[in-house]
Amino acid sequence: MSYMPSTRHTALPDSFIEGLRQIVGGRLSTSPSELERMGRGECWHPSIPPQVGVYPESTEEVAALVKLAAAENVAVIAMGAGTSLEGHTAALHGGVCLDLSRMNEILELRAEDLDVTVQAGVTRQALNQYLRATGLFFPVDPGADATLGGMAATRASGTNAVRYGTMRENVLNLTVVLADGSVVKTASRARKSSAGYDLTRLFVGSEGTLGIVTEVTVRLAGIPEAESAAVCAFPDTASAITTATEIIQLGIPVARIEFIDDVGMATVNDFAGLDYAVAPTLFFDFHGTEAGVEEQAALASAMAHDNGGTDFRWASTREARNKLWQARHEFHYAILSRRPGGGIWGTDVCVPISRLTECILFAQHQAKRAPFMAVALGHVGDGNFHMSYLIDPDDDAERALADELASELAHHAIALGGTCTGEHGVGYGKSRYLAEEFGDTGVALMRKLKRALDPNDILNPGKILPPQS
Repeated sequence: MSYMPSTRHTALPDSFIEGLRQIVGGRLSTSPSELERMGRGECWHPSIPPQVGVYPESTEEVAALVKLAAAENVAVIAMGAGTSLEGHTAALHGGVCLDLSRMNEILELRAEDLDVTVQAGVTRQALNQYLRATGLFFPVDPGADATLGGMAATRASGTNAVRYGTMRENVLNLTVVLADGSVVKTASRARKSSAGYDLTRLFVGSEGTLGIVTEVTVRLAGIPEAESAAVCAFPDTASAITTATEIIQLGIPVARIEFIDDVGMATVNDFAGLDYAVAPTLFFDFHGTEAGVEEQAALASAMAHDNGGTDFRWASTREARNKLWQARHEFHYAILSRRPGGGIWGTDVCVPISRLTECILFAQHQAKRAPFMAVALGHVGDGNFHMSYLIDPDDDAERALADELASELAHHAIALGGTCTGEHGVGYGKSRYLAEEFGDTGVALMRKLKRALDPNDILNPGKILPPQS
């Protein structure tokens, strides 16, 4: 089973609480319900609340709060929208949670340079709403309406990554508060640089363990001239994934390729009143010029047909595309509807696309021994897929089996040259796989970086790096 810490912590000094109030005024909470929310993500991990929560509104306030915490050696956990999936915001060592959701200003849009700077608490949907009249959009879509600071901290990805990349490719620079309360800007706005270490990439994906992201500058993309979407059913999982793999290998510039297995499609049909084929299914999105989209769609259709694909459904208008993608967007809630009171134990891995079929078939085979529903969903254009195990959260045996299945999948993905997580991140839920994936020397180097930037281990302690005996 994954690491479970004690939730008993030394009481915070009254002087520390008073110091927090001097910085944020009334934007401080010790309400049990608020603290419980801060310690919980959208995952199977239990809530581990902080001892106090605050709501800063500027980089200066975050810096002052971290400086105070450093002086008192108090743990600091940053959070955004609370949509993380591997216990990222759990207060394993107590301390103070910095809820950055009120840092929600769009600071500067530079449409001519195709970039924008925002505070960390701006959500992707709020940003795209702001950009609507400019002809631009921010393309990274993890599904949840996450904050950009959280997306940078977890190196988020999502459905559009096959064409537009992940946060790693789309973050130009960051403003970061370090463990001593000092503030650093990690880069310029230039699209490339050979100057010094790549500090931006150091903090992208560091999950708040090396510094707290307070401002983010990201790339923007032009809204495509034309878009088209399609859904196609296949006789089996292997045929569907082979189609997706071949499309990528041939360089067809699809925007999205999503996979849902037959169990998932049956569930979505029942939940949303849809009538898709109950079969392994691919969802496609094509972006570009009218001629380009037409060509992409024709090539993808031909390849799907060669692999047994049937029941193609096409859509070009926004309304029709939204309806077509409804099954994909309803997936999480559809699965939950199958077991009232149940919970989804979710996990994800990513492998080289040539090994993707093998890895998904392995996961499906292993899940056959489970008494609960297990469903596969994939961003298969870049080799990333998820398994959702629908368990009774209060059943120790079901939790143990779900953990076992997720662990077997992580080990198998790493053995295939992949990673234990393509987009969920590590948190503390997947820290046990780091040594296997990077080797002892790789983990030791990460520990050196952590000690250099956070010598007293106050920034989100207990995350990413496996606990030492």
